[in-house]
Amino acid sequence: MSTSAQSEIRNPKSEIAIATRRHFFSQCGVGVGSMALAALFQSDGLAAPNIDPAHPLAPRQPHFPAQAKSVIYLFMAGAPSQLELFDDKPKLRDLHGQPPPKSLLEGKRFAFLKGNETLLGATRKLERVGQVGMDLGELLPHHRKIVDEVCWLRGMTTDVFNHGPAKLFVNTGFPAPGRPAMGAWATYGLGSESRDLPGFVVLQSGPRGPRAGASLWASGFLPTSFQGVPLRSKGDPILHLRSPAGITRQAERDFYNTVGELNRARLDVVGDPEIMTRINAYEMAYRMQTSAPDLMDLSQESADTLREYGVTPGQPSYATNCLLARRLVERGVRFVQLYHTNWDSHGGPGENLNEDFEKVCKDVDQASAALVLDLKQRGLLHDTLVIWGGEFGRTPMGEVRNTIGRDHHIDAYTMWLAGGGVKSGFMHGQTDELGFGVVEGKVHVHDLQATVLHLLGFDHERLTYRFQGRDFRLTDVHGRVVQEILA
Repeated sequence: MSTSAQSEIRNPKSEIAIATRRHFFSQCGVGVGSMALAALFQSDGLAAPNIDPAHPLAPRQPHFPAQAKSVIYLFMAGAPSQLELFDDKPKLRDLHGQPPPKSLLEGKRFAFLKGNETLLGATRKLERVGQVGMDLGELLPHHRKIVDEVCWLRGMTTDVFNHGPAKLFVNTGFPAPGRPAMGAWATYGLGSESRDLPGFVVLQSGPRGPRAGASLWASGFLPTSFQGVPLRSKGDPILHLRSPAGITRQAERDFYNTVGELNRARLDVVGDPEIMTRINAYEMAYRMQTSAPDLMDLSQESADTLREYGVTPGQPSYATNCLLARRLVERGVRFVQLYHTNWDSHGGPGENLNEDFEKVCKDVDQASAALVLDLKQRGLLHDTLVIWGGEFGRTPMGEVRNTIGRDHHIDAYTMWLAGGGVKSGFMHGQTDELGFGVVEGKVHVHDLQATVLHLLGFDHERLTYRFQGRDFRLTDVHGRVVQEILA
């Protein structure tokens, strides 16, 4: 049965109820649009009952006291090789060039391997560093400064081995477009403490955008007030944000007031919640004309801070975006997500494990470490959760293209978390001697999502949204909180 047909069967009673409420409230002299919309939200699952439709991003209380009040997700799009960076395997080096054990390949699927590949030892030197004793690759020298500040997840697993679906899976809990992103769920549950900036902000760097594009930060079936808003790190953060030449601030305010009145009149007639979203978007755009330029003005930062991050003023970069992420959470933004490409080290042009891999590591190493240390120095790290990682890992076998690289690997990879209620200087998870699979401390993508929501104060099984007759949640019907890593 089609969605529209389901809607026709499911909605008549609720539409009659809404019409009845409209008539009642109109007789009482109460605002028809706001009351009807609130009734619609509560009766048809279009928002939680404690969400004010006129102010959907107003701060709200979670299920229980939160350890983190904001999230910065540093997404390494394309999947970094854990075997070059975080998970030293001497046995793999010893067996370099030999066929992999058949027992480890049974039932496994890979994106591009043809079955005749051989084991590939680490192409870079790793060294055990810090009090935690973490394996760290030579291409991340600045990570030595934070090795005892973060929580290392060395037993990550996922279900999806192609980039677009895998990115969707880790962001939305589902490998196809249409579900809300983690940042949308966070702002749906908590609102935002920033009145003048979006609650969920996306920043991008690297040679291209991430595969799956805007569906990675979409709000899905949640109201669009909760979707991610991409900001540019150079020039106007949003195109056409500035007023046209000759338009005064008062004239623009009059324009927004008039358009708002027209939208509210339409809202009174149809009760469509997206009309309220449109009204809120106009108001946010008006306020951002002042707040966004202030956010982007890095002249307010000291020369030492710019140097620590590796920021070149006026030049867009991952480093600039890390500094902007700190400035965003300082201003109360709930969820900031950075995407940096390209980590897809197959061995083809622009994707080799030599100079291409070296470059992408250099792009992110200094700024990622600086962000953690800067948040700590400013007293922000204890309630800001920082996440670093990609959509999956890399195979212990080499993939032969123009040069040797590694294919996608879903059964074992590494991520790290910092601040926001997780243990510092702690390693969780261990892989087998060749890096094929997790032998201890497995953390599935759904477990990571459940843990992030827990740190924000939510029971992941209770943060739900009713859509098309069922309750949806970020973790689908899976996920457990990884209690072992909680501080």
